[in-house]
Amino acid sequence: QEQFVESGGGLVQPGGSLRLSCAVSGIFIRHVDIGWYRQAPGKERVLLARSSAGGAAGYEDSVKGRFTISRDNSKNTLYLQMSDLVIEDTGVYYCNRVILPLNPSWGQGTQVTVSS
Repeated sequence: QEQFVESGGGLVQPGGSLRLSCAVSGIFIRHVDIGWYRQAPGKERVLLARSSAGGAAGYEDSVKGRFTISRDNSKNTLYLQMSDLVIEDTGVYYCNRVILPLNPSWGQGTQVTVSS
């Protein structure tokens, strides 16, 4: 079974930076498109950044230029470098496939809180 273990979140001031990690098991991420999702308080989970198996990256407009997704296929780990954080970046961050199966398995996520 696929498992995702996110880490690296925390409390940060506006303008700060964080680096999130997602350790994946049950699949080899080198074969799949995988991304980072965010669920803000009271909102649905949305895909923010995606990394294709071929190495291409894509971003949702609100994080473009501030967030960088990367992967280490040898460690089966996905990363998200976040900089110039704003209050609206607050939420729980998850990683998962870009194309979700019918009943996706989600990790516990990692909380990011941007506050002064």
